[in-house]
Amino acid sequence: MQKRLNYIDIAPKAINILYAQEAYFHEQFHQSDTMNMTIWELVKLRVSQINQCAFCIDMHSKDALKLGEKPERIWGLSAWKDMPLYSDAERVALSWAELLTAGMPVDDDAYELTLNTFGETAMVNLTIAVNAINSWNRIVKAFKPQVGVYQPK
Repeated sequence: MQKRLNYIDIAPKAINILYAQEAYFHEQFHQSDTMNMTIWELVKLRVSQINQCAFCIDMHSKDALKLGEKPERIWGLSAWKDMPLYSDAERVALSWAELLTAGMPVDDDAYELTLNTFGETAMVNLTIAVNAINSWNRIVKAFKPQVGVYQPK
């Protein structure tokens, strides 16, 4: 089998769009009172678990640990609904992320809960951030960069 393409080298302008989006979220979630970096990292990790993206699970676990996340919350994320380790806001964000990742219809109750929890700007940012990690997962699953080599900055 032929080695997979290095998508970053092949289409840097396209990948830079995704990097710019990540930089935007990093700036927004550092400044937000409701949607913060911890929630964002948990969302990225949970979506990557759903999509079974090994590279991204490795990356976001390491990034979460670097942010000071407790290992128990990382290990328990796949069963977050049954674990008392997550805040109400984290639960809303994870539920929203799972709903969007599954491509399910968004009912009024889920919409209102997410809007009331995060506010308009953070809800839009969260929604686009979920789309972004789903996009990254699909790219990485296609091109299969080596798992385990990622080191947080």
